[in-house]
Amino acid sequence: MTAPFVLFLSNGSIGGYYTLSSTALRLAELSETVVRKLPRYPLVPATPLGRLAIHRRLQGQGCGRYLFADALHRAVRSEIASFAVIVEAKEEAARRFYLRESFLPLPDQPMKLFRPMKHLAKLFAG
Repeated sequence: MTAPFVLFLSNGSIGGYYTLSSTALRLAELSETVVRKLPRYPLVPATPLGRLAIHRRLQGQGCGRYLFADALHRAVRSEIASFAVIVEAKEEAARRFYLRESFLPLPDQPMKLFRPMKHLAKLFAG
């Protein structure tokens, strides 16, 4: 199941949106350094952030960062257990953005990145 979240503008139009859902990562997809810190289950739950989009006229005005932060905060607050938020960069510029935001690439899938929930929880603590 995917949950959409929409940014409505004061005039009622849609300024942007993103989706959150649930999935699982195979331990084999993660680096040994990360796996050492996880329970020995074959799968760990994860929260994909999908389809983060901003209307063209709002691009460059901070709306994308606002929705991105809202998505991460919502994922941290969720009552559904999750090891990490995962994203799939569609292009190199998006990949560089996620790397700057401290996401880590999966070893064999450099366009698929993750950030552990415990790191995100620290961002929103206090």
